[in-house]
Amino acid sequence: MATATTHGARDHARAQEGTRAEAMPVVPATDWPGPPCAAGHLVWAETVAGGNYTHRVLARGTELRLTDLRGDACAHVLLYADGRPWERLNTADTVKVQWNAYPGKGTLLLSAQGRVLASLTEDTGGRHDALCGTSALVRNTARYGDGAPGSATPAGRELFGLAALKNGLEPRDLPPSISFFQGVEVGEDGSLAFTGSAGPGASVTLRAEQDLIVLIANVPHPLDPRPTYTSTPLEVLAWRAAPTAPGDALRDATPEGRRAFLNTEEFLTAKGQPS
Repeated sequence: MATATTHGARDHARAQEGTRAEAMPVVPATDWPGPPCAAGHLVWAETVAGGNYTHRVLARGTELRLTDLRGDACAHVLLYADGRPWERLNTADTVKVQWNAYPGKGTLLLSAQGRVLASLTEDTGGRHDALCGTSALVRNTARYGDGAPGSATPAGRELFGLAALKNGLEPRDLPPSISFFQGVEVGEDGSLAFTGSAGPGASVTLRAEQDLIVLIANVPHPLDPRPTYTSTPLEVLAWRAAPTAPGDALRDATPEGRRAFLNTEEFLTAKGQPS
């Protein structure tokens, strides 16, 4: 067997250089074909398999586009202010402050400090969820027989745990996440109904309004009623751009949003970062 010896294993491994799997990062990101930005500006290019996760630290102003390639991706996302993990995505405040339980274009992803972590600048899908969070080990084990990270049916929270560790975070640092590409509606009685996918090719674009740690788990939505674990590839692209500027319609769309941007800029200015 060619890999039975150290030299054989080394030669086999080196022979894989330059080959690409369907789901993997492209390094450098600028090698990605047909980037959605100016040449040389792409900083993250990856296809995340169903049942897998990814993570990255992004600079303020970076734009992050997620695309559901086949119609059965579900991108569960957590955001943290880089260097300040206690300032993290707060889905409850995101919904409450903006008087809207349904994320879409123009939604601001807020921290508990009333500051903007990211803004949702584009949305072609319209089916997302800020209420349910991601799946957990106990639920996946009951539904599919297992939910551990190394299994064929990993739970989102378990994958977030791995991504968190790689960024110096702990399980206690995992709040409820926001989910893109699989929707939920709230009934008049408060019940939640799964509305499914917007279909292949749906995408969302987030703009980082602070330096961010981004964690993504691509796993089935916890309310997905299908008995089989169904999760297809997610495309992740990010490129250098600029944060939302004064006068931008997104910034001034609501009094609540305007205040959140002012809170953010006041904090960054006190840190010595230009607004």
